[in-house]
Amino acid sequence: MVSNAPSNLLIHGDNLKFLAKLPDESVQLIYIDPPFNTGRVQKRGDQVTRRSESGNRVGFKGQRYETIKTTVLSYDDEFADYWSFLEPRLEQAWRLLGETGTLYLHLDYREAHYAKVLLDALFGRECFLNEIIWAYDYGAKSKTRWPAKHDTILVYVKDPKAYFFDSKSVDREPYMAPGLVTEAKAKLGKLPTDVWWHTIVSPTGKEKTGYPTQKPKGILRRIIQASSKPGDLVLDFFGGSGTTGVVAAELGRRFILVDKNPESIQVITKRLSDAKIAFELQVQSN
Repeated sequence: MVSNAPSNLLIHGDNLKFLAKLPDESVQLIYIDPPFNTGRVQKRGDQVTRRSESGNRVGFKGQRYETIKTTVLSYDDEFADYWSFLEPRLEQAWRLLGETGTLYLHLDYREAHYAKVLLDALFGRECFLNEIIWAYDYGAKSKTRWPAKHDTILVYVKDPKAYFFDSKSVDREPYMAPGLVTEAKAKLGKLPTDVWWHTIVSPTGKEKTGYPTQKPKGILRRIIQASSKPGDLVLDFFGGSGTTGVVAAELGRRFILVDKNPESIQVITKRLSDAKIAFELQVQSN
């Protein structure tokens, strides 16, 4: 049970197996940055489900779902395996979120649209809060198409009438045209919109851990400030480089990080230890 667990946990093991052990509605904020899916194009049938009072599939809390159609789509050859992997973990995310809780799902342009259809079915379309665009300008520039320089973060809440969102606690950013606002407003800065201009982690900066998918602290800081309070529990079950845990601890939140990659666990352990953040490492048995 989370209530009896140490303040901060790092779990080395399969995230689905661990998530199933956590109690319902025990987490305030979930941020995940799962592996992106790429591959060759194939064709295959697919089924789409949605909530329905007359559906024959019963989900969490008695919610019913129905299959509404079967289609043949052209998609990556890893698509079916990818979503059969990710869907049960997103179902667990829905179960674990408390009434005021929020999910942030971080993807790139290849999968964001598929994810939104799936999350609309799992959470309900009324629970969709935002599509955040994280824009950056670094790396190679394609000369055969518009260079892809953004990620997508889909934001879903557990209850659209009860979710927690604190815009006052979010770090403000400079006005792009400070001369068009009063001096006081320019000094205060403006609240971020759903488009976040933020550089990637510098390859030579102090924040760099060497982990290939590391996300900048500034992105996680904004998410955690907005959708949780001090003392709340933050969960990241694709722990990666551990940025979620580091920022959560700095902001006075508790965290659980999960990853099965030994390299990730090694990076996170060193990073938390170097930052003098107390945590307990638990290794799952097979």
